[in-house]
Amino acid sequence: MLVGSVVKRVAIVGGVRIPFARAYSAYATASNQDMLTAAFRAVVERFRLQGERLGDVAAGAVIKHSRDYSLVRECVLSSGLDPHTPGLDMQRACGTSLEAAIDIGNKIALGQIEVGIAGGTDSISDAPIVYPRSYQQLLLASYRGRTAWQRAAPWFGLRPKHFKPVLPAVVEPRTGLSMGQSTELMAKQWHITRAEQDQLAYDSHVKAAAAWRAGFYDDLVVPCLGLKSDNNVRSDTTLEKLAQLRPSFAADGTLTAGNSTPLTDGASAVLLATPEWAAKRGLPVLAYLTHGKAWAVDFATGKEGLLMAPTYAVPAMLREAGITLQDFDYYEIHEAFAAQVLCTLKAWESADYCRDVLGLPAALGSIDRAKLNVRGGSVALGHPFAATGTRIVASLAKLLAGDASAKRGLISVCTAGGMGVSAILER
Repeated sequence: MLVGSVVKRVAIVGGVRIPFARAYSAYATASNQDMLTAAFRAVVERFRLQGERLGDVAAGAVIKHSRDYSLVRECVLSSGLDPHTPGLDMQRACGTSLEAAIDIGNKIALGQIEVGIAGGTDSISDAPIVYPRSYQQLLLASYRGRTAWQRAAPWFGLRPKHFKPVLPAVVEPRTGLSMGQSTELMAKQWHITRAEQDQLAYDSHVKAAAAWRAGFYDDLVVPCLGLKSDNNVRSDTTLEKLAQLRPSFAADGTLTAGNSTPLTDGASAVLLATPEWAAKRGLPVLAYLTHGKAWAVDFATGKEGLLMAPTYAVPAMLREAGITLQDFDYYEIHEAFAAQVLCTLKAWESADYCRDVLGLPAALGSIDRAKLNVRGGSVALGHPFAATGTRIVASLAKLLAGDASAKRGLISVCTAGGMGVSAILER
């Protein structure tokens, strides 16, 4: 049974990802299909799904080649699953794979399917490079020609400018601002200091490095193309090193390469099912996906910050769940930028914002920072746009399963386009 965007106790059996790699490094020659297929295969092998027909597989990528119009289905066909398993391409920017998990969860909750995989992938290294539209129009005009002259005539308009490639950019079409520039505006509005951002980034690296040393990621990450661990984690970083970095998006700004998420390649996937399906196969249930919510903000008019949608999504989801922001043992807030996380937390602590903007009777309140991104966040681990959601789902499910006193965890992911996706995992 579903109420709004509520998912009723869908079992998270587990998840696997490939190591996340800085752009143009370990996966410089790999495609989205290569990486997502590797993640799917890892799930199939881990949970002995060879030859099994699953109800559905939903995943996606933010940056795609036109050749990848059926990316997920192609990856399914190479995963080892029964070829009768369907595949669905989805895209909600950085919230893609979390949205995919909610979609699969809702289908399971509705009784449409018993089991499915959700995932995501993204490659900066293999980004599509296109040429100006004027060149495209020239080619099409020549193609449409019926005579030799009609086919040749358009080529007389060919100019050197036609050969200048148009590279993809993370820029909002409505504002012309990059995500970093937009977050600079948010940081100024909420008075987030450079020192606060550097501290959060430092903590992210320290916690991620400690988690890798402790073996937390050993069963969550499988080697790929010679890479065995996330290569962005900086175990030797210091606050002094972070303080020396120059602003990246504005001369007088506070966002740097150190307190912002790096451009990253990678893929991840999780297996979701009914508890009965898992029990029949002797597979333990790590946690349950119980709620999900998506929201959007009016950023294009300048009224609201680009990455502030989670400030709406989370309280709306909490209201449906009948719990408060403080009723969580773990908080996984995607670190697109350290400043974005801090803006979100400060907004929830503001009685004025919660009353005047969110329509709440009082401030949502603060969280225990010791429970935030306890095994590192996106600043340290990296952020292949569409892969982050299920990276977080798998890690949080493992955290909950390994903590006998823990009851639930919160996931919050901001996205391009002024959107956000949130979810609740419970034991």
